[in-house]
Amino acid sequence: MENIVIIGAGGHAKSVIDVVETQRKHHIVGLVDTSPREVMGYRVLGDETALPMIVREYRIDGALIAIGDNSVRAQVAERIRALCPELRFPAAIHPATSIGRGTTIGEGSVVMAGAVINTCTTLGRHCIINTGACVDHDCEVGDYASLAPGIVTGGECKIGAFAAIGLGANLIHGITIGDDVIIGAGSLVARDIEPLTVAYGVPAKVVRTRRHGERYL
Repeated sequence: MENIVIIGAGGHAKSVIDVVETQRKHHIVGLVDTSPREVMGYRVLGDETALPMIVREYRIDGALIAIGDNSVRAQVAERIRALCPELRFPAAIHPATSIGRGTTIGEGSVVMAGAVINTCTTLGRHCIINTGACVDHDCEVGDYASLAPGIVTGGECKIGAFAAIGLGANLIHGITIGDDVIIGAGSLVARDIEPLTVAYGVPAKVVRTRRHGERYL
């Protein structure tokens, strides 16, 4: 069983810890964060600058980034690669999920309990597929995208890098969501949404533009 650390010590870290513990493929040694605290019995071993020492001292094989904001998660991943280029980012998949044949899941991605990822779907790096989300066949989900609990997509949808799909949103078959798009909770997306926008409603409409890295949580 490989030793890993969890990067982050907030609420999302609790969900990631639960997935890792239930999957039983990796041993969590501790957390990496700026605040000294304990989360679900795991203590913070140090901040990012201490990571090379932590990797050596605890013989760490990999890391999972437990940060909900897509852009911040990407920034942290780049810093960790620079600090510890040998460190791996394993995917974590809760056993209570359904993963279809021909599906690929990128490094560092987390798939939570009750999620369904149907056949021939491609999930990028460091994605979050949250509790009870359903991604149908032949979909593409870009790097650092996040799908909130209870979202449902039709088949052959494309969700861009850094996109965030809100709680309970629905995408009809064949929809394309551009990079850095935010879809509001409960929305019904019935037409393509252009990159760098915020859209919500039934049906979803673009309400404004946004910048890459703009906070939304």
